[in-house]
Amino acid sequence: MKKSSVILLVCLTLSGIAACSRESLKATYDKQVGFIEGFISAQMKADTNATLFHNGKAYRLTLHDTLDRVLGPRETLLDGGKVSLYYACYTLTGSSLSAGNLVATNVKDIARQAGWNLSDTLRYKLDTLTLDNSLVSGLQEGLRGVRQYDECVVLFTGEFGFGNTERGTIPARSALAYLFWIENIDNEK
Repeated sequence: MKKSSVILLVCLTLSGIAACSRESLKATYDKQVGFIEGFISAQMKADTNATLFHNGKAYRLTLHDTLDRVLGPRETLLDGGKVSLYYACYTLTGSSLSAGNLVATNVKDIARQAGWNLSDTLRYKLDTLTLDNSLVSGLQEGLRGVRQYDECVVLFTGEFGFGNTERGTIPARSALAYLFWIENIDNEK
């Protein structure tokens, strides 16, 4: 076989492998969208006051969304703003969350229920994040517009999370569900 034929064969094989890999990744993310939609459907049936926001990258399900009736309009998080919050992050491998899928939290009671070591007391405190490019796009899009005192779940596929990168206890290409309890919004720059 001529050298050019071998090179062509190698190139065709590699492009075929890449195409199969892209197809497999797309199927993975499509399956994750199904998990997300199943989770949302179950939550909205259980909480008739829940509201859903979706922008193509992330879903935000605000639970028990009745505070505006009591408090009136509240400040919403804008790009560059800071949000102080408590959270619990889960990998989403089905249409529900379980302690076995908990990968991060700053809520001591949730960590205790999951059987985590509670000796690192600095871990369990209010966190403050800035809505900017330092966050993965799923979090940027999901947190934009949250309001003070919201309790919400932000969900997104691995495509808008950490992609092909394993991040601590989060496997590569993982769909994620973040439960957030929003304490404060500060859009002052």
